[in-house]
Amino acid sequence: MKEYESLVIGGGPAGITAALYLLRAGVNMGWVEKLAPGGQVLLTEAIDNYPGFPEGIKGYELIDRFAAHLEPFDFDKIRDEVVEIRAEQGKYLVSLSEGQIRSKTLIICTGAKWRKLGIPGENKYSGRGVSYCAVCDGNFFRNQDVACIGGGDTALEESLYLSKLVRKIYLIHRRDAFRGLKVYQDKVFNDPKIEIVFDTVAEEFVGQESLSGVKLKNVKTGRESLLKVDGAFVFVGLDPAGMDYPRGMETDDRGFIITDQEMATSLPGVFAAGDIRSKLCRQVSSAVGDGATAAFNTHVYLEQN
Repeated sequence: MKEYESLVIGGGPAGITAALYLLRAGVNMGWVEKLAPGGQVLLTEAIDNYPGFPEGIKGYELIDRFAAHLEPFDFDKIRDEVVEIRAEQGKYLVSLSEGQIRSKTLIICTGAKWRKLGIPGENKYSGRGVSYCAVCDGNFFRNQDVACIGGGDTALEESLYLSKLVRKIYLIHRRDAFRGLKVYQDKVFNDPKIEIVFDTVAEEFVGQESLSGVKLKNVKTGRESLLKVDGAFVFVGLDPAGMDYPRGMETDDRGFIITDQEMATSLPGVFAAGDIRSKLCRQVSSAVGDGATAAFNTHVYLEQN
């Protein structure tokens, strides 16, 4: 069975950075990622708030640059999925979909996934009109009418991206004000293609073979209505994209891993970085910082144990 001093799980900005710092420190490490490196960044059309790129950069282009930083190093890249992690004699036994590996330390960087609304019709029309990614599916709705549901940064950013493709956007938010950054709010309010629907929730997705509308309810008046659209994009937050954590792992009530400021979890030798952490700020820049901190402190842990 293959053994490592450290195993990085996840290939987004946090995982890539953690791997880079471990490799530069000479740590014998492996890297597990079931898909292509990049995580959610691959689904981001443009990033305009990462230092060093004042004109902005495509998500995939930034990840290509991140990944290129690892090319000079020789290490095991394991394209597989982690099924289970179990503590065993001072190390961690990691079960993959194919085989097992063992490591003295772990850095968990599995990220987050889009949260669902949990309303009738959502699963039925997922991929048939209901989407969670404007960059992935926006072109399917070119010159059509769509609904966007949410009020945070992602909902505003993705609505602005879609406005370049679709005919009309109904931006639906359950409150009477957005939570997103003012810079995005200003752009949304001034976009002629975006109609804002405050104080409203989606109650059901309806249609035949594909989505044809969204049943809405005004939370203040109780009035119900049917909004006819060709597509609906859901941007209501994130859930952890983790596996079954090892016994004793402390998480918050949503399942995100709790760490201290050094990225250490409640388990010895286990660190977490990026969007899988319990925190407020989930950005590429914060993920990079998390990954560097986790790797640095993993190296310190290995030196001391």
